[in-house]
Amino acid sequence: MKKKWLLFFLVSCSLSLAAQQLDSLQKHRFVTSSLLFGVGLSNNYDTYISPLEYTGTEIRVMHERMRLTKWGHNRISLQSLVQAHLSYCSNPADNNHLLGGLLNWNYGLHYHLPLTASLKLLVGALADSNLGFSYNARNSNNPASLRAYLNLDLSTMAIYHFKLWNHPYVLRYQLNVPVAGLLFSPEYQESYYELFQLDSKGNNLRFTSLHNQPSLRQLLSLDIPIGLSQLRVAYVCDIQQSKVNNLRTHAYSHAFMIGFVRSIYRIKQRKPLAMPAY
Repeated sequence: MKKKWLLFFLVSCSLSLAAQQLDSLQKHRFVTSSLLFGVGLSNNYDTYISPLEYTGTEIRVMHERMRLTKWGHNRISLQSLVQAHLSYCSNPADNNHLLGGLLNWNYGLHYHLPLTASLKLLVGALADSNLGFSYNARNSNNPASLRAYLNLDLSTMAIYHFKLWNHPYVLRYQLNVPVAGLLFSPEYQESYYELFQLDSKGNNLRFTSLHNQPSLRQLLSLDIPIGLSQLRVAYVCDIQQSKVNNLRTHAYSHAFMIGFVRSIYRIKQRKPLAMPAY
């Protein structure tokens, strides 16, 4: 098991370091950046805190940067996608509430496969890091639960360019699926006091894959031209779930988002690579 953890960390770190090296070596680039804000529905379940599902509302922020690299004859793009969301949910009887939050960062590479002049398919891999919490004020022994996990995701993306009323639009769909990872979890009925203060010997770092962490993230977006700017509207489907140490968790999110996209053309050498990531 330790060998699997070591192999996973080496692959994830290599992917992240390769992407960061590309970012530092390429002094000229065409960067597509977006910032979105949204609101949606949230469904949370954590048997460490409660045997009940909690449903409610969440707010979400998303920041993305994409650019083409020099690798693969300008067919490999680098993506950095950061999401943060905060949810406030109630139990079925509406007499207790759960506060939850998660910070997620995806960082990796995609290879571009042009299918037609207006449609392209992207395939790649991402390092997927997550840190969050759940808090239930009515619990006296275990009021909070920590969520911390690192995954290696397979990622695919379809990008379609089209014109409507003689204006350019961009429709995009992205799917990320974690295939291997590490997840922190207390043992069943193990308190965080026992874990951190009493130096518990439980198996708190677990290897995860599709069998015990079947999760996915989907993003559907449409870029709409408005003057010299682009408005982006998006729908996010975030399905995170796990079953380790006899504990079950899930966090389901459906959020609608809106924001703006901008392209930054940076020239630091004589021969710039003036190509958008899309």
